Amino acid sequence: MLRDEYISSLREDIVFSDTLCGHRLTFHSTWGLFSPRGIDGGTRLLLDHVHVDEADDCLDLGCGYGPIGLVLARLAPRGRTCLVDKDYVAVDYSARNARLNGIHNAEAFLSNGFSAVGDRRFNLVASNLPAKVGKELLHLYLYDAFEHLHPGGRLYVVTITGLRRFIERGFKDVFGNYDKLKQGREYTVALAVRE
Repeated sequence: MLRDEYISSLREDIVFSDTLCGHRLTFHSTWGLFSPRGIDGGTRLLLDHVHVDEADDCLDLGCGYGPIGLVLARLAPRGRTCLVDKDYVAVDYSARNARLNGIHNAEAFLSNGFSAVGDRRFNLVASNLPAKVGKELLHLYLYDAFEHLHPGGRLYVVTITGLRRFIERGFKDVFGNYDKLKQGREYTVALAVRE
């Protein structure tokens, strides 16, 4: 009987609240999504260093259950924010969390990187880049981000610190610039600007 209760409890949503960039949000998550029980250190560090204008159109690349994208949407109430992920469960939770938090200027949809983004352009793209996707996919993300940014648009990424040199080279190759905003023991936040 205890095993059945335990298994049943694992099927329930994980629910927690957090304050990010001055905005209190409640998140529903589930096992199998990245950092399901709370905001991970990399996401928190990225959000601490991102600059958002209130009319920015934003993209959260690899949104998970939505913490980055939903904060961007709150910080840019006159813009539109897209949250994309290749995982249907992540997109479903992002959309639900947007509704639950009353965020109406955000939409979540399935996309393998930028594959379903179409011809949309953004002022800001942000991502907590996964370390294990491979350098080929990371290169695609950088090139596609450049193509989908307006002139003056910004790409913010957080990676494990071990990838910082790869990101620096990639940003310089694709964007011609690189700004390390914060380097910690575990994570590094970097910025590139489409000039």
